[in-house]
Order: sequence, then structure tokens, then C-alpha cells
Amino acid sequence: MKFLGIIPARYSSTRLEAKPLKKIHGHTMIEWVYKRAKKSELHDLVVATDDKRIYDEVISFGGKAIMTSETHPNGTSRIAEVCEKMNDYDVIINIQGDEPLIEADMINSLINTFKENKDLVMATLKHKLNSKEEIENPNSVKVICDKNNYAIYFSRSVIPYPRKNENISYYKHIGIYAYKRDFVIEYSKMPSSPLEEAESLEQLRVLENGYKIKVLETSHSLIGVDTEQNLQDVIAYIEKNKITL
Repeated sequence: MKFLGIIPARYSSTRLEAKPLKKIHGHTMIEWVYKRAKKSELHDLVVATDDKRIYDEVISFGGKAIMTSETHPNGTSRIAEVCEKMNDYDVIINIQGDEPLIEADMINSLINTFKENKDLVMATLKHKLNSKEEIENPNSVKVICDKNNYAIYFSRSVIPYPRKNENISYYKHIGIYAYKRDFVIEYSKMPSSPLEEAESLEQLRVLENGYKIKVLETSHSLIGVDTEQNLQDVIAYIEKNKITL
């Protein structure tokens, strides 16, 4: 099986304009994401963007980039366009362009689960939550799974609701996805579903259409960058832990 990593990256953002080009210790955020993902067992890695400034930045640090349409409604749609152009890969890993602390072993765990289970169509990650504040935070997406670690539901609400049992574990969904190449294309063409629109969570479209999503646990908790404060948190974390590219 051949594995392709795709990092969708767009310039416009409602909360943090030019997010991929923000500097983190002398390097742009997109460079952090790309070079850390490159340490994984992926066969190839490419940034999918609709902006020439991001494209030029990726090329400047030795990365691969591809220009995509400006009209994509979401990252999955952008990835599907790349899949149509790069058709010699079996599995696609969708790596978020705003998570500069991505770890190679997170990507490798998804690669390995597809190698072990050829029937999988989609997989993602979760991380155990210990903070009540984060459990109740609607920006922290929670996931619950069945006994075989397939997703039952994703929600911004507290799930499960602890009505009778206070000793429940809560898990945050980590927004990195792996899927069969043909499934990405199929998934991108599915119409938006009611639960997806209600929660504003794309992955619910997969569940509503009867497909399964394997969910693997990771010990890593990423800091996604949506705001200037998030960016400063990442910078502080890198300084504290002396992380370098």
C-alpha cells in the first residue's frame, strides 16, 4: 500500500488571517507542519493550497505543493481534488495545516492500522481528556466509540452525559484523518447531512451515510492554532520543551 500525506492550507481565516504563514521561532507554521510530518513513514507529502503565497513558501523550504481551486467548501473537498490528480496512492492521510506540533508516530499509527486491516475505509485519533474545562468546551470535539474502537458519535457537547456514573473517560477527537483514496472522492461528493450541519462537524457525514470510522488513541495532545492566543501557546510550548525542526 502507498500512503500520501496531504496538508490542506488556505490563506483566508475568519479568526487568524494568513495562518499558515505565521512565524514560529523563525519558521512559518506550514513549514513546522510539513517538516514534522515528513519524519513519518509516508511515501510522499504535499501541501494543497489555493494561494500562491503559501505555494511559494512551501517550495522555498524544499517542500512539495499543489495549487487547488479557490471554491472548495472544506478541506476534504480540496483533498479530493488532489486525489483526482495524484491517483497512484492507496491511502490518504489528511494532516491539518494548523497543528504545528504534529508527531510522526501519530501519522504512523494510522498507516499501520491500514496495513493491518485492508477493509478499513477511514480512521482518526483521540486523546484522553482530564480537564473539566476542556470536556465542557464546545471547541473541543468529543468522540465516543464502541467496544471495537469504531466511532459512535462526535459532538461539541459533553458525551456521554454523566447522569449516573461519574467515572467515565472522555476523549477529544484529534483532527487527523486517514482514508482510502477512492473513499475520499466518494465522501467529498456526499451531500451535507443533518447532524453534520447541526454540529458543524464534517466527519458526521460519514457516520450518517453508514460508514465506520476507526478511532485510535494517542498520548499526544495537540494545540490547534485558530487564534492569536493559540499561536502564542504553541510558541511558549516549543520554548519550554526546547523543540526544534
